[in-house]
Amino acid sequence: MAWAPDPLPDLAPPRPDAADRPRLPDVRGRLAEFASMPIHQVLRRLDSGPRGLEEDKAQELLARHGDNVIAGSPAPHRGARLWHALTNPFVGILLVLGGVSAALGAFGAAAVIGAMVVISCWLQVRQEQRFDRVAATLRAMVVSTATVVRRASADASSAAREVPTDQLVPGDVVNLGPGDMVPADVRLLRSAGLAVDQAVLTGEALPVAKHATPDEAVPDIAAVRSAGDLGTIDCPWLCFMGSTVTTGTGTAVVVATGAATYFGAMHAHLAPRRAETAFDRGVRGVSRALIGLMLVCAPLVFIVNAAVHGVRFAALWFAISVAVGLTPEMLPVMVSTALARGARAGARHNVIIKRLPAIHNLGAIDVLCTDKTGTLTQDQVSVDCHIDTDGRPDPQVLRWAALNSAMAAHGDTVLFNELDEALLTYAEQASIPVDDVTAVDVIPFDSTRRRGSVIIRAGGRPGTDILITKGAVEQTLDRCTRLRRDDGDVPLTTADRQRLREVGDRHAADGVRLLAVAIADRPARLRPYRPEDEQGLTLVGFVGFRDRPRESAAAAVTSLAARGVTVKVLTGDHPLVAERICRDAGMDPGQIVLGDDIDALGDAALGDLADRTTVFARIDPEQKARIVRALRAAGRTVGFLGDGVNDSPALRDADVGITVDGAVAIARESSDVVLLRGDLLSVAEAITEGRRTFANIKKYLEITISSNFGNVLSMLAASVLLPFLPMLPMQILVQNLCFDLCLLPLAFDHVDERELRRPRTFDSARLTRFVLWLGPVNTLADLVAFGILLHITGDHPAPAAQALFHTGWFVENLLTQAAAVHLLRSRRLPSLRDHAALPVLLGTAAIAGIAMALPWSPLAGAVGMTALPTACLLSLILVLILYCVLIAVAKTLWHRADGQKSFDTARPRG
Repeated sequence: MAWAPDPLPDLAPPRPDAADRPRLPDVRGRLAEFASMPIHQVLRRLDSGPRGLEEDKAQELLARHGDNVIAGSPAPHRGARLWHALTNPFVGILLVLGGVSAALGAFGAAAVIGAMVVISCWLQVRQEQRFDRVAATLRAMVVSTATVVRRASADASSAAREVPTDQLVPGDVVNLGPGDMVPADVRLLRSAGLAVDQAVLTGEALPVAKHATPDEAVPDIAAVRSAGDLGTIDCPWLCFMGSTVTTGTGTAVVVATGAATYFGAMHAHLAPRRAETAFDRGVRGVSRALIGLMLVCAPLVFIVNAAVHGVRFAALWFAISVAVGLTPEMLPVMVSTALARGARAGARHNVIIKRLPAIHNLGAIDVLCTDKTGTLTQDQVSVDCHIDTDGRPDPQVLRWAALNSAMAAHGDTVLFNELDEALLTYAEQASIPVDDVTAVDVIPFDSTRRRGSVIIRAGGRPGTDILITKGAVEQTLDRCTRLRRDDGDVPLTTADRQRLREVGDRHAADGVRLLAVAIADRPARLRPYRPEDEQGLTLVGFVGFRDRPRESAAAAVTSLAARGVTVKVLTGDHPLVAERICRDAGMDPGQIVLGDDIDALGDAALGDLADRTTVFARIDPEQKARIVRALRAAGRTVGFLGDGVNDSPALRDADVGITVDGAVAIARESSDVVLLRGDLLSVAEAITEGRRTFANIKKYLEITISSNFGNVLSMLAASVLLPFLPMLPMQILVQNLCFDLCLLPLAFDHVDERELRRPRTFDSARLTRFVLWLGPVNTLADLVAFGILLHITGDHPAPAAQALFHTGWFVENLLTQAAAVHLLRSRRLPSLRDHAALPVLLGTAAIAGIAMALPWSPLAGAVGMTALPTACLLSLILVLILYCVLIAVAKTLWHRADGQKSFDTARPRG
């Protein structure tokens, strides 16, 4: 049985207690009741209305229903935490060994083992409590919100504002738009082209259409009731917590929150485990290797001692002590401490870690895929031009485009993006009126059509609607049949299409993104408009937008490259725009690959192409995710940085999903890391923190395993060469306890700049080579110490002389282990300029002090020690100097032979 990392705090509340878990049939029954009512009865039942709740009423309901969270049980109490610590496999091994020692009458050894268990469990419980505080702090920094319509008082007008999702209550009226997470179970009041991704509930990848049902649509309700779909995810006018809006808009009333939701009932009973990460697999593999080493070496020590000396009881007790010495009971504490330190350090750099193990995965990244907007660019879009079909500035084109943006605020649902905001601001400054028409309907933008339309009704034209479409040049041109000129509308010819595409290319090459603007008259109708109505359009012109590069982009790309991270741009934008932005950011775009080019490729071919390609343009969300998966399958460790609904599949499929604080809800939910400052420099800093954290974990593993392995070899040699045990079991236990506590401060150590230059992850094979090379140096120093001590005590010493031998090796062992911490913590040798952090200095000073003071202390007799003569002590100091020289030489030869290989270099997946 091997230790797996403790479940570190995600930014999610804990599961509820069993008594508080809702029953799914009861939840379905309540939802079916709300689904079967006409809308006005639903609102009356909830004591709400289309204008939303009053603020005071919302606060009363919040106090009654509680926070809108899936599970609201309190943090585990100390007893539960202690039980969790006691069930750790390493601690379990110690408990078994302590029990065996007590059964053999070695009560002193059992007491020391018990002290090790108490210290390990106490530290682990303390760390978990600190994790809770860290997680609470991170939750406060990254808050999910929903757009809620509320009133300050009964007579006040309603207003839409952002409210934390955990503050929603039944009766709240919420607005939904693309990228929004549905914050609770809701009944739709109005909708326009609404489609919802319910994969979190059903596993189905395709979005599901949803629509509101007016009061008079009783036949629809009856039809759904007869199909048995009321209260289930198939009900078309119910949307459920945890699902995501992919396209369209809606206004809905909250009917259930928290544990009373459909998702809450499923989560309480199923509670799916988080997928295993590279960090989990790496720590588990190392833990298995350590336990395997103990299971092999301890019996071997017993067999050799029993065979040579024939004293089976003493040999068994000695072997148990060796097993305790080889058990890394502090490894979980060390790993957890390092990760928590990394999370706090990341927060200081405006990097919020949602799952602590993601810190390691950040350090392992060697490919970073990103959209260009907001990372390579400033994410401050401005209008660059508004031109007619002949390329001349035209205010009428600006008016049509601004009307499209303004009328996206249809009903109570606002569906803006940064382009719409920039366009309306520019139109206002140019005194272009956009409030003299009436909105009729909206056909929302989606990433497949790459265009969006609004339908308006202008005064003086009864019975006629005007459809205004704004979108990507090629996709909008495909829907146009006519072209507006000064002398009127003319048919759109093939030559015109080619000329207009060239206009788009010329602007794109200059870094300007053109959107085509087209219109069409439609007879007024009652039915909702659909994407099929976007045809037979007349092209009136183009509007251009510019998003200037970030000043820090070039420095960030250079910094990432220096750390072995390749940046790849995955964008749905025009390839020439992407090329220009990349060049401005100091990147060589190379041969740009389009989305259409990868559809025909198999996964292996795509992985090879993705490895060689810097820029992918005109790609859709699924193609982004497929590129990420192909890179991972090819052996790369992939981070993905995105902030839109179209980025969420890639965020989920990456080794590390990274988003920004202002991202859409689904992007934040799909990510592992949130950047409070959305640029690549933040990512570079986050990767550096990940590598620094892992470097300190690596130090612990290298030092403790090589020292323990060297001690095992020394004990095996001593069992053959000496007529008595080289150290008493109690002394082994005390030494091991001191050494373990000395190593814990490594979590706070300095890290060489060289350690931060390459991706970091576990490599058990190289760790094994390191231990086999450095471990025997410990044994060589021990053998020299044995010779000196035997010369002083004689070949067959009396009990007093044996105590002198035991004390001498105890002192030499602790001193060499303290020296090993400083000699192996860095590639360079210790110096005044390159020294350990203060906690490490204090820890090693403490262990050296114990080694020197214990033989002369009142406790010496209790552990079988005696004061060392001056000559013996000086001899051991010479051994320590010899050890330092040997370790320095061996380490230099090791790094020279190892070349560019590293224990932490990312390895291809099998």
